Amino acid sequence: MDHGKTSLLDKIRNANVAAGEAGGITQKTSAFVTTVEVEGQKKQVVFLDTPGHEAFTSMRARGAKMTDVVVLVVSAPEGVMPQTIESINHAKAARVPIVVALNKIDRADATEAQVQKTLGELAKAGLNPVEWGGDTEVIRTSATTGQGIKQLLETLDYQAQLLDLKADFDGSGQGTVIESKVEEGRGAVANILVQQGRLRVGDFIVMGRSFGRIRDITDDKGQRVREAVPPSPVQISGIDLVCDAGDKFYVTDSLKKAQEAAEQRRMRERQIALAQPKVTLDNIFTQITDKELKEILVVLKTDQQGTVDVLKGECEKVKSDEVRVRVLHAAVGGITESDIVLADASRAVVIGFNVIPTGKARQLAEQKGIEIRTYQIIYEITDDLKKAAEGMLTPELREEILGHAEVRQVFKISKVGTIAGCYVTDGTVNRDALIRVTRNGVVIEHDRKLSQLKRVKDDAKEVRSGLECGMKIDGYDDIKEGDVLECYKKIEVKRTL
Repeated sequence: MDHGKTSLLDKIRNANVAAGEAGGITQKTSAFVTTVEVEGQKKQVVFLDTPGHEAFTSMRARGAKMTDVVVLVVSAPEGVMPQTIESINHAKAARVPIVVALNKIDRADATEAQVQKTLGELAKAGLNPVEWGGDTEVIRTSATTGQGIKQLLETLDYQAQLLDLKADFDGSGQGTVIESKVEEGRGAVANILVQQGRLRVGDFIVMGRSFGRIRDITDDKGQRVREAVPPSPVQISGIDLVCDAGDKFYVTDSLKKAQEAAEQRRMRERQIALAQPKVTLDNIFTQITDKELKEILVVLKTDQQGTVDVLKGECEKVKSDEVRVRVLHAAVGGITESDIVLADASRAVVIGFNVIPTGKARQLAEQKGIEIRTYQIIYEITDDLKKAAEGMLTPELREEILGHAEVRQVFKISKVGTIAGCYVTDGTVNRDALIRVTRNGVVIEHDRKLSQLKRVKDDAKEVRSGLECGMKIDGYDDIKEGDVLECYKKIEVKRTL
C-alpha cells in the first residue's frame, strides 16, 4: 500500500529518489539530514527511511534507540490499512512518540468526510488526534504541493524541545549502526548515526562484533568528509566484519582495545545463543515468578476480521491476581516473519486461530526460541491462557507437526475423486497421520485422514522432504493448486507436577 512516504521525504529534502525505486518499495534504509528553519533558527533533522517496521522492531530487540519520534505516513483518501496498524503497534511497543502525517490531502477524494473517517480509524487504533481532544499530532500534508511540510517540521522541532533532545559535540564519537553490508573494493561498510561526540578518519572503532580503523567517512550526499558530529548519518569503511543494525558503536584509544571489546561481544553472542531460554506458555509462569513479569504478552493472528476483535477481547479478559494477558498485535492472516520479529522483541507467545505460520516464520521462530500455538477452538485459547496465568498449564493433547506439502497440481479421477499432486517442502508426510488443509495461511479443513498416499505409482507409508507424491484426502475433494497441506499427529502428554 503506497501511502507516499518516500515522495514526502523527497519533498522535504527537495531531491527526487522515489522515481528510481522498483515498484515504489523502499529498497534500503536510507538516512539523510535536512536543515529546517524554525522561528529564524536553523536546526537539523535526521530522517531514517525504514523499509517497514520489522527493521525498526528488530533494532529495538537489540536495545537500540535511534528514533526519537516516529512520523507515521497515512494516506488521507485510503485511510488506515492493516500495515498501518502493524506499524502503530511496533512503534508503541518501542515507546516512541508518534506524529501522523496525513498525506495526499490535495487529492479530490480526500474530502473532509473522508479525512474525519481516517481520523476516526486512527483514534480506534489508539492514536487520538489533538483536534479530537487527544494527544497525537496529525498534520495534513501533500508531497505534490508541499502543503503542511513546514508545519510537520515545526511539530518535530516542538517534540524535540518537549523531549529535551540534546547531544554532546565534544569527546569521542558514539552512536548506532543503521545498517551494514559488504561493498566490492571497500570490504565491510556501515551506515551509522553519530549521536554523541566527534568521529574522525583514523579513529579506532568498535561496533558490536566488528572493529577496525576508520578509513573514510562519506556523508548522506556521498561527499567525503574528515569528521562527523551529531546528528549526522554517515557511511564508514575500515571495519573487519559486517555488524548488526542497531549495534552501538564507540571510539577507543587503540586498535587492541577495539579488538578486545569486539571479541567479548562475539564470545557473549555464542553463549547467549547456547543458553537462550524459550518463552512458552508452559514455562511462562516460572518466568513470571522469577522476574516479576506481570503480563503474558501475545501476538494474535486469526482467519477473519470478525474473530480478531472477539478473540482480542476474550484473551485480554484473562487475569489472575498477579498476571494479566496483553495482546500486542492482532490481525487477520497467516503467521508471518513480522509477527515472529515482534514476538522476539517483546518476549511474547504467538497464537494462531485457524491459521498456520509460513515456512520462513517457522524457521525464524525455531531460531529465536519463540513458541507458536495454533488452535481451532476459541475457548481452548482462553483456557490455556488462564492455566498459564495460574501456573497450571499441563497440556494433555499436544500436536506434533510432522511436515508440509505444497499442492502443485490437482487431478480429477472418476470414481476416485480429487488427487493432489504435491511436493513435500519440509519434514515428512505420513500415511497414518492427520492432515490440515490451508489456503493462504488460513486453515480450511483439519483432522482429515489420507485414504491414499502414493510415491510415483506405488503406495507409500511416508514421503520425505524434497520428494513429490500424490495424496487423496478422505472425504474431501475441494483441493486447489497452491494449498499447503500440514501433516501432524496428536500426542498425549502425561500431567506432571
